[in-house]
Amino acid sequence: MALMQPESTASDQLAKSREWHKRGIIRDLRRDKYLYLLGLPGALFFLIFKFAPMWGVVISFQNFSPFAGITGSEWVGFEHFERFFTNPDFMLLFRNTMAINLLNLVLFFPLPIVLSLLLNELRSVVYQRVIQSIVYMPHFLSWVIISGLTFLMFAKGEGLVNKVLEGLGLARIDFLTNPDTFWGMLTLQSIWKECGWGTILFLAAMASIDPGVYEAAKIDGANRLRQMWHITLPAIRNVIITLLILRLGHMLDVGFEQVFLMYNGAVSHVAEVFDTYVYRVGIQQGEFSYSTAAGLFKSIVGLVLVVVANWISKKMGEEGVY
Repeated sequence: MALMQPESTASDQLAKSREWHKRGIIRDLRRDKYLYLLGLPGALFFLIFKFAPMWGVVISFQNFSPFAGITGSEWVGFEHFERFFTNPDFMLLFRNTMAINLLNLVLFFPLPIVLSLLLNELRSVVYQRVIQSIVYMPHFLSWVIISGLTFLMFAKGEGLVNKVLEGLGLARIDFLTNPDTFWGMLTLQSIWKECGWGTILFLAAMASIDPGVYEAAKIDGANRLRQMWHITLPAIRNVIITLLILRLGHMLDVGFEQVFLMYNGAVSHVAEVFDTYVYRVGIQQGEFSYSTAAGLFKSIVGLVLVVVANWISKKMGEEGVY
């Protein structure tokens, strides 16, 4: 009996700890009930539109029939994955998707950081707010409008850019149906639409920097460029790394709407990406299981990239995402 006492005491302590933890959760819920209610719509959005549909990925292992449903469809294992990886289109899709995302990563990702640094250096608050409002506005335009503006600007026949080129005595350039310029057009669209919006988090991080640090740097003789390099950039480093890790999770996710609206037969071999392929095969041709397997592959690759990038950032002494 004496040997059983410590074990009983430990179990009692564990039970008490769990009880106190439960009471603490209830106390927090009562104290911050309005904050939790404020976050409830966002939580419901993710539960309904993100987590609940994950049950549908099981059809990638079936010959899914809408009439039989998920529970009644035949299980085929990894047959659709094997077909997808051995399909000649796989390498084309992988090349196009990675090329577009690498261009965005190299050319687009640093620009909001640079723009944030420039906006942060403005001393006129009114002028800074006006510039911020101007660069934010394209984010609220749909890709339909962005694509329409692109056609108006770069069409070979009536596009404004080609009219200017013709007025300067230069030859017209077929931007929209030229495979060599298609990836660049997508990157320019992304930069124009999202660059300003991407500055929000960086400007918020810069606003938390103690002004006294800049004053001390001025006394030590640091000019504006050195203050930017030694104070501002290190202060927003965690934000940059976090956004970079999250961006790597979308390396196989180009964005269906943008590519689909710019898609045409002349550029099909450089415009076909995983998103448009899933739409074409899954929706237009009705191969639901096969297209779900392709989409699941894309999601798994994104998850692996996030986990690996987060692990590397932890090894380098950074906070990471989790």
